[in-house]
Amino acid sequence: MVGERISKRFANCAIGDRIRFQQREFTVVGHFGAGGSSFESEIWGDDTVLMPALQRDDVFQSVTFRMRNPRGFAQLKQRIESDPRLGLQLRSEREFYTSQSELLSNVIRFMGVFITIIMAVGAIFGAMNTMYAAVGSRTREIATLLVLGFSPGAVGLSFMIESVILSLLGGLIGCLIALPINGIVTSTTNFASFSEVAFAFRVTPQALVAGLIFAAAMGVAGGFLPALRAAGQPLAQSLREG
Repeated sequence: MVGERISKRFANCAIGDRIRFQQREFTVVGHFGAGGSSFESEIWGDDTVLMPALQRDDVFQSVTFRMRNPRGFAQLKQRIESDPRLGLQLRSEREFYTSQSELLSNVIRFMGVFITIIMAVGAIFGAMNTMYAAVGSRTREIATLLVLGFSPGAVGLSFMIESVILSLLGGLIGCLIALPINGIVTSTTNFASFSEVAFAFRVTPQALVAGLIFAAAMGVAGGFLPALRAAGQPLAQSLREG
């Protein structure tokens, strides 16, 4: 039995195909789903058949079971781990895969933070350059607003709002570009067991909102100095340059 996710990514995983392990071939008799969990990255078979073929010598790494009442997990964990004859550790599915993928998660998290910082710096300087150009090309408009009685703070605030709006538009476009990757299945290596783990990308509403908030923050950071320049520009200079 082959998990649904890896059946779509690897050859010879269709029903009826034959997969070779060591010196023996096995026929794929079906696919199974597990609600999108990591089990769909596995190939299942009868232990009495697969173990000799893989030369495992009746050595089991883990046993998976479902409890009738999950509320009794803590009690069962204490009972099993307190028995010196067993020498076993009991973990929930989430805890097990978290520990197995800790190294991979740290690498991905580091790369994500590193890339985010680089892109954030680029976005800030891009917004700053755009708003400086906007301030430089609107000296007459700035002078007109000051003559009409608008305070320098209001003028600076208007440029800040413009910067945030432009950044939100850019963030919205980025969110729309990210939507097509929702549900795409890919895989990576679990360095703890050197096995393949397939997973699907999920573009959640929370991720989209976080992206828009991040874009707005970049707009504020990039528009702050140009807004200060617009607010502090003398009226006489604005009229002369305009």
